[in-house]
Amino acid sequence: MIKKIKNYFYELGLLIRSVPSLVLAVFILTVFSMNLLANKSINLPIDWLALDCGMIISWVCFLIMDIITKHFGPKAATELSVIATLLNLAACLIFFAVSLIDGQWSASFVGGDGNNTVINNALDRTFGGTWYVIIGSAFAFLISSAVNNFTNFLVGKAFKNSDKYSVYVLRSYISTALGQFVDNFVFSLLVSHFFFGWSVLECITCSLTGMAVELLCEAVFARLGYKICQKWKNNKVGEEYLAYRLEKK
Repeated sequence: MIKKIKNYFYELGLLIRSVPSLVLAVFILTVFSMNLLANKSINLPIDWLALDCGMIISWVCFLIMDIITKHFGPKAATELSVIATLLNLAACLIFFAVSLIDGQWSASFVGGDGNNTVINNALDRTFGGTWYVIIGSAFAFLISSAVNNFTNFLVGKAFKNSDKYSVYVLRSYISTALGQFVDNFVFSLLVSHFFFGWSVLECITCSLTGMAVELLCEAVFARLGYKICQKWKNNKVGEEYLAYRLEKK
């Protein structure tokens, strides 16, 4: 049992060292940013349509997960998603601690006399986070990342030549559409429905609309994702990790 645990963390260490640092940093930063932005809803003229600002950047997470899944496999992409989520929770804990410190946010001084305290408290609550938003967002992302990664892998496995651009696009679009819907729906159902008063119809329309917008964003950068995958393959990125995984089989 101890040996299995050691082997697992050795493999995980190989994976972390194998993924280019910039890609990993952007991935973790995006996970944190989209959860923070999810605190703000978008006002729309249609009553039954509701969106939050997290959708503006969440597509980047799925783009990176598709790249990692294509090169390292769905298990690796899901493990990195768990790590990013844990780091996000740790950062949220730090922000919460900062919100408890007696002091003034710089933005509160623009409110004028009488509004400073209100603005300062609002900023503390925003950056300190709300437990149900943080937990709901983390839970939704973990589920959706697993759905996205393994769907991407299974679609790619259905084709003999998975290195073709058309196959990359197909597996990315299908997995992203499903993963984004799951992410949006789980979050909106657990958080927006129970705590913000959204109807189930709003949760569904938010999930579908968010999925469409985020899928469109990823579609714009699909060629970039494909080129990154090809470059990693040609440069033998993560060769040690891939060889280790192959040896274990």
